[in-house]
Amino acid sequence: MLLLPRFAAAHEIPASVVVQAFLRPQGQVARLLIRVPMAAMRDVDFPLRGDGLLDLARAEPAMQDAATRWLANDLVLYEGDTRLPRATVVAVRASLPSDRAFTTYENALAGLTGPRLSPATAIVWNQAMLDVLLEYPISSDRAVFSIQPAFARLGVRVATALRYQPPAGAERAFDLTGDPGLVRLDPSWHQAAWRFVKLGFAHILDGTDHLLFLACLVIPFRRFRALVLIVTAFTVAHSITLIASASGFAPDALWFSPLVETLIAASILYMALENIIGATNVQRRWALAFAFGLIHGFGFSFALRDTLQFAGSHLLTSLLAFNVGVEFGQLFVLALLVPALTFLFKSVVNPRMGTVLLSAFVAHTAWHWTTERWDALRQFDWPGAGPVSLLWVVRFLIVAVIVGALAWLLAVKSGRLEVRQRSGESDA
Repeated sequence: MLLLPRFAAAHEIPASVVVQAFLRPQGQVARLLIRVPMAAMRDVDFPLRGDGLLDLARAEPAMQDAATRWLANDLVLYEGDTRLPRATVVAVRASLPSDRAFTTYENALAGLTGPRLSPATAIVWNQAMLDVLLEYPISSDRAVFSIQPAFARLGVRVATALRYQPPAGAERAFDLTGDPGLVRLDPSWHQAAWRFVKLGFAHILDGTDHLLFLACLVIPFRRFRALVLIVTAFTVAHSITLIASASGFAPDALWFSPLVETLIAASILYMALENIIGATNVQRRWALAFAFGLIHGFGFSFALRDTLQFAGSHLLTSLLAFNVGVEFGQLFVLALLVPALTFLFKSVVNPRMGTVLLSAFVAHTAWHWTTERWDALRQFDWPGAGPVSLLWVVRFLIVAVIVGALAWLLAVKSGRLEVRQRSGESDA
């Protein structure tokens, strides 16, 4: 009974695990080099010396067992759409935590195929790293490969740094969290587009702030025809800033993200207050939706920071596909909100009173968001008036002038169309 706590502590689930990996197809073989902490192999009994240190002279069978049970058995590699056979464990090696062999593929391979650590090396088993060389038989190293890593069970939080090195083309780095599912290492344009369409659809349904902003647009009108121009203006605007941000035309300072989040909350608050006071007409509302959509586009770009790695060489296609997914998500929300609000205002409450009540609820929530995010924003140091800051101001003014010109042209055309429609009705 006295020994049980020590045994449990030695095999507890690690809170954070970092896995390093290289994948290189070469000839008829795809080599996967992996470095993982030994402490993550919880049910493997690594042999210890009398002083409690790892017994490197007898550790080879245990390391082979750990590599097979925790890595080779669960990792899945695809060549095209064909699942490859289970990997063969070619080599295993214990490394010191200070070893830097995994900085490059060549160094990692040389360490795995070179001499092992001396059996006299003093190393605590749960501080050691396990280096593994896996090999998969392939038909051609020019094929398209996908991988399904299964490292999530190694710890509570698992981060995998995977570097894919195709024989032709530059190295591609992936930063994966938990179990990312099937990762296409070189996706085609339609594979990347479909992934980002689904991502955009899921994001708009999961983003509470964007949903509340959309609700503020719907509450006063509740008619699809009146909402088409408003929602389209919002989509066009956030597409502009999303693409601009992904292309590097946005500040990368720490204060920029909380600034955008604060402005998003303030935009929801403003729209809700407009609904309450009754200052709503279609032309004014679509112009505001366009202006605030520019801010929301930066918010969408923050959500894409960790997922653009799955776009491959199809960055623009993926961004456009994400916007398409967002648009589908918005239409889905509209299809639910419009009938629900119509029924509510016809059967339960007066339309004006219902608009005020719902908008007041949204305004209350947005006010708390605004104050909380403003308090977080004030913790950051704002940039001085240096050359870099002036450059960002100039860039912003250029974009603002272009966007303003487009908005003015749309307003003129919309006004002319409305005049023609009215004149046609009067003639009739």
